[in-house]
Amino acid sequence: MPVAYRRGMSSRTALVVNAASRSGARSFDLARTTLLGLGVDLGVSRAVTDPSTLRQVIGDVLGQGYRTVVVGGGDGTIGAAAGLLADLPPDVRPALGVLPLGTANDFARTLDLPRSVEEACAVVARGKVVDVDLGRADGKPFLNVASLGLSVGVTRALRPGLKKWLGPAAYPVATLAAYRRLEPFGARLTFPDGDFEPIELDDLLQVAVGNGRHYGGGNTIAPDAGIDDHTLDVCAISRGRLRDHVSIARLLKSGSFIDHQQVQQLTTRAIEVTTYDGQPVNLDGEIAATTPVRFEVQRNALDVVVPRHVTHVRLDTGSSSASP
Repeated sequence: MPVAYRRGMSSRTALVVNAASRSGARSFDLARTTLLGLGVDLGVSRAVTDPSTLRQVIGDVLGQGYRTVVVGGGDGTIGAAAGLLADLPPDVRPALGVLPLGTANDFARTLDLPRSVEEACAVVARGKVVDVDLGRADGKPFLNVASLGLSVGVTRALRPGLKKWLGPAAYPVATLAAYRRLEPFGARLTFPDGDFEPIELDDLLQVAVGNGRHYGGGNTIAPDAGIDDHTLDVCAISRGRLRDHVSIARLLKSGSFIDHQQVQQLTTRAIEVTTYDGQPVNLDGEIAATTPVRFEVQRNALDVVVPRHVTHVRLDTGSSSASP
């Protein structure tokens, strides 16, 4: 197995699992045992039962000089770790290993990471490192998508009990409940790089700003979206009629909904969204910002271990990353 080290970094691997995620509690011991069985030089292993301490635990681990940090949890957990990793200089930034233990696992889907704990651990042990972009909303990180409007209502309807009970099927149930309560809104989109003229939109259902490829349990942000293309995919959906949204919903998996007459789509590196009233903003399933908000992309912000067969994401020439 090829190995390369950054100066001053340990060859060892750390494991942090959000035990409050959908399958985290029952997966921690299996992950630890599997990694050790695969010959991974495992150092600290932490099962975090209180999600409010997760960032502190991951931050403490990052300060210990590990070469790879394996994080288990849903997209919110992985996003929290990604934000902390992306704040580190590239020459001391560990690679991120991912155990998809949440409900949607859209970041793992984007990178073709396996869902089973054993197979995900095998990727950590035998995979390769690529680098990906990170989205920022007023500096706050998101891996997959940031959005306002309908998705905020969906997040509020996705109670933990509903996700544990229904799994991915909780998303359409929550979407229907949120749609019934939605109040349409207006927004002004401006572009700091001057690549588009300002856009005024009224009677909106949702504005989404995508960094990755997937969101909402496997929906596609846009057919050509990529998590290492250094751009953001912006989609604004007007309210329209119920039958319009039924037809849009049928096209979400492929991303071809962007061609629907009720949808405006563009690609940019930075965008500012202002609304007539303060709209909450959903970042990878966490309501963490409020309009007005500036979205931008942080290029090559994160090194991630992926299966060796993955070719749609790669390691940029000149990166200090290496195989795990």
